[in-house]
Amino acid sequence: MKSIFQYIITEATKYNIRKKKLKPTPSCYKKEKNDAGVVIQELLKSIFFIVLGVVSASFGLKSFLLPISFIDGGVTGISLITAKLSGVPLSVLLVAINLPFLVLGFSSVSRQFAIRSIIAIILLALAVEFIPYPDMTNDKLLVALFGGFFLGLGIGLAIRGGSVLDGTEVLAVYLSRKVSLSIGDIILVFNILIFAAAAWVFSVEIALYAILTYFAASKTVDFVVDGIEEYIGVTIISEFSEDIRLAIIENLGRGCTIYSGKKGFAARGETLKTTDIVYTLVTRLELTKLQTEIDKIDKCAFIIMNPIKDAKGGMIKKRPLKKIKN
Repeated sequence: MKSIFQYIITEATKYNIRKKKLKPTPSCYKKEKNDAGVVIQELLKSIFFIVLGVVSASFGLKSFLLPISFIDGGVTGISLITAKLSGVPLSVLLVAINLPFLVLGFSSVSRQFAIRSIIAIILLALAVEFIPYPDMTNDKLLVALFGGFFLGLGIGLAIRGGSVLDGTEVLAVYLSRKVSLSIGDIILVFNILIFAAAAWVFSVEIALYAILTYFAASKTVDFVVDGIEEYIGVTIISEFSEDIRLAIIENLGRGCTIYSGKKGFAARGETLKTTDIVYTLVTRLELTKLQTEIDKIDKCAFIIMNPIKDAKGGMIKKRPLKKIKN
């Protein structure tokens, strides 16, 4: 297995050198091989999270929600309602209804994110269609709670893999840049409309259970990824701060701040070594790419990540004014 992995890295390194038309010196080859290894490792990690997420989400749908016609929020909820009314297979609707949102993801997030999400949703549709999951329970409360849990776990794992299983988040990211609403507010409004439709199509009871399923799923997603709508403040301390600064600006399209510091690990009386510290703000969906770019440059970089509840100005979109509590 290790030899196969090394072979893939070697071939990817040769391809990158030819593509970039670089002179294959030992130092150049070493750098390109290191970059290829980092990218492939991150890709394998992403594939693992996406596949695990697809299995969990499809299990939540087929073993809990589908047998007694329960629904969830988001595009998944729309697909479940449409499947019930039209008789069109759910697997087809999951792809068809999500597709416009994922096309939007090419411009609102990134091309790589959109491609990964399309693949993840196709895998989810195939899993729902072909994997024979058993029916777990007919208890409505257990179905709402555990169906939401497994669905939310799948969505959260897919996000950790750099994709989504539901296009609602993509639409919310896009609209949040156009209107003075947060991503969470837009998703909430979107789901209120879906639950109202469920109450009209099915019954008020089904709609209430759908709300319970949605909250179970959303809390599980929050637990897995700490909330996709939060910005992450990243502090990077490295000997290669200038290279990292350029990677953030050129490869991620994000701004950053450089401030001077001193390394504190020194004996009494020794002169502390000065260093440049890079600070940047990224979304949860961009965090994997940032870590990959840093690993390409310096795997030993010291990185501190903190969730940011609010941010405004600079390259960050303006958030709605919040009332200050005395």
